[in-house]
Amino acid sequence: MNMSQQIPLAFDFKANHTFADFFSGPNQEIVDYLQHCVNGGSELYIYLSGNAGSGKSHLLQACCHYAQHLGLRPFYFDLTTASNPDPDILNGIERCEIVCLDNLEVIADNSDWEYAFFNFFNLHRDHGHKLITAASCPPSMLKIQLPDLQTRINWGLTLRLKALSDQDRIEALILKAHQLGFDLAPQLGRFLVCRYDRDPQALWRMLDKINLASLAAKRKLTLPFLKQVLGQEVHDA
Repeated sequence: MNMSQQIPLAFDFKANHTFADFFSGPNQEIVDYLQHCVNGGSELYIYLSGNAGSGKSHLLQACCHYAQHLGLRPFYFDLTTASNPDPDILNGIERCEIVCLDNLEVIADNSDWEYAFFNFFNLHRDHGHKLITAASCPPSMLKIQLPDLQTRINWGLTLRLKALSDQDRIEALILKAHQLGFDLAPQLGRFLVCRYDRDPQALWRMLDKINLASLAAKRKLTLPFLKQVLGQEVHDA
């Protein structure tokens, strides 16, 4: 079987990147759109945008998990996973019912990738399959040089993730702590958000650190212990 006939099967889905694990907050409508798209909705292309840490990658992988649950063939690829990804990765995946491509901005101003994606886009659409892409900016701001590709990218339903408020971040921390197997009191979540970092990805990484430290010390999570774990990373106001 040659490359053009192959469908890559080495998915790197993160087990905890499902819709159930995603704190939707002000983005529940977007979650609903994505689920409907995967589950037989008429929309063939969705373009998802949002700032770093907004949950784009989580949602793309959630779409793939959901597709697998429905017995469909999904494909996920993060275009930033290699310094110079080969556009041949697109060969054959037009036969996957759900294709999710992350960080689409990486292909802009790369003629080989733009032409490869243009051809894939047409083949995949001809099959009536669903494409979901994510990028940090709206489609109109992508520096795509191939006019026909820019047109096609603008065909889709464009959804932009809203930033979480501080209260949303606290609720998301409580949910993710529960998923890790420990309880995070609201006041501790507020402390992390207000004194440590408002970036969601940094907060999720910190939760992992806190969880491991609590397990190792066999101590209940309290504010003094939290300050001890964070050390110099948290500065009192």
